[in-house]
Amino acid sequence: MQSLFQQQTHDLPFEKIAAIDLGSNSFHMVIAQLHHGQLRITNEYGEKVQLAAGLVNDVLEDDALQRGLDCLARFAQVIEDMPLGSVRIVGTNALRVADNRYDFIGKAMDIISHPVEIIAGREEARLIYVGVSNTMDHGDQKRLVVDIGGGSTEFIIGQQLKPILTESLHMGCVSFRQRFFADGTINKTNFQKAVTSARLELFSIQDDFLEEKWDIAIGSSGTVKAAYNIIKENAWSKKGITLKALKMLQKALFEAGHSDNINLVGLKPERKSTFAAGIAILTAVFECFDIKQMDFSNGALREGVLYDIVGRYTETDIRESTIQYLLNQYHIDTQQSKLVMNTAISALAQVKDAWDLNSVLVEDLLRWAALIHEVGIGISHSRYHKHGAYIIRESDLPGFSQQEQQALASLVLRHRRKFSQSLMYRFTKSDQLELDKLAILLRLSIVMHHDRKEGDMPIFTLQAKDKTIRLEFLPEWLESRPLTEATLQQEADYLAAEGYKLSFS
Repeated sequence: MQSLFQQQTHDLPFEKIAAIDLGSNSFHMVIAQLHHGQLRITNEYGEKVQLAAGLVNDVLEDDALQRGLDCLARFAQVIEDMPLGSVRIVGTNALRVADNRYDFIGKAMDIISHPVEIIAGREEARLIYVGVSNTMDHGDQKRLVVDIGGGSTEFIIGQQLKPILTESLHMGCVSFRQRFFADGTINKTNFQKAVTSARLELFSIQDDFLEEKWDIAIGSSGTVKAAYNIIKENAWSKKGITLKALKMLQKALFEAGHSDNINLVGLKPERKSTFAAGIAILTAVFECFDIKQMDFSNGALREGVLYDIVGRYTETDIRESTIQYLLNQYHIDTQQSKLVMNTAISALAQVKDAWDLNSVLVEDLLRWAALIHEVGIGISHSRYHKHGAYIIRESDLPGFSQQEQQALASLVLRHRRKFSQSLMYRFTKSDQLELDKLAILLRLSIVMHHDRKEGDMPIFTLQAKDKTIRLEFLPEWLESRPLTEATLQQEADYLAAEGYKLSFS
């Protein structure tokens, strides 16, 4: 099983990159090559897995789980020789809500040699906008982007490449099909119930989005793509999707009476079962946001993930901006945090081979944790590590997967006092071991700067083997710092309680 934290260098040393979207309705994979700064899609794969259809009481049933794993096994054949860091796999709503998602992730990472990430709803929305904005140019016009998925629907207002407002609502074409069209019957009564339910969901975001305003509406992904193609093929509109064209679509659905009987040019057979549910959601969106016309974008989540991969290796990593926001928002002492960061990175460099901590994301996690470890200090000094962990765990952190976010929160929580503190978040055994080691390096770095002396960089040698750690300073350095020596002894006691032996001189 591959470690969650194994990645590659920041120099984009890949001939091709890949994005895999583990959606609630379908799994998709795109392969791309970078030519002169532009992505070129070379292959696309997709399968209708319907993960959300197998979600019962927030548990993925065995059949659904197996459908997903079988699909990933087929995808794995295509990307098995691609290096770590060139492939990003993201799970969306069905995996977000599934209580047994870790079972799926563990089995998936035995099949496919790349980390499987679960992304939050607003992060999914951000990535969708990245995909849309990099594939459609609307100048300075503000865009409303709507993406109706199998288990959730994302809404974004943005301008050029920058998202301004992002939201994700727990409604999608698979979940709505199960609620309102379970037996396939389509009539005005159950269709209107679905529209009303969607409008009630939209009520929570309606005012904010209407207040922000936009110049053009864009739809992406399956439902909107199908509606756009049908309307175009049947010449129901010359301006993309309109409310009048949607009414004509509804009429055709009512005339069909059942999903099996839908016979519309432009609709793929595998989308028949969820199409009425998707159109009900789209109708509610048009009505709530008073949309007159909507265009379609081929770019969406998968393309956004591809551009995000490129960004991580070309100095436009959104995660760096997120960390900087936290530093500013919570008025963190940057001089102190940077001292801790530099010492932590120095410590990592000395033990990374002995402790098998050679991946770039490991270094990034340690660096980010060092920078923001005092994020909760403005709330309460005595428990600031717990407040900080809560802030990191519960905030929207653009660019971070849920696993990365929880790993960062774990390091912030464990940077002081008892080493055994836990977020009750399930990491794999190998990832937990890596986090233990990173937490130790962070803790030792903080201890070395306990006196908060500006510019005081200790010169030290750090050795590690299994659970034994040896820390040595220049002669007389420690003797002249009795507080540091006492704090190191206290740290040795904390670590000893978890089976680690720390010695220093």
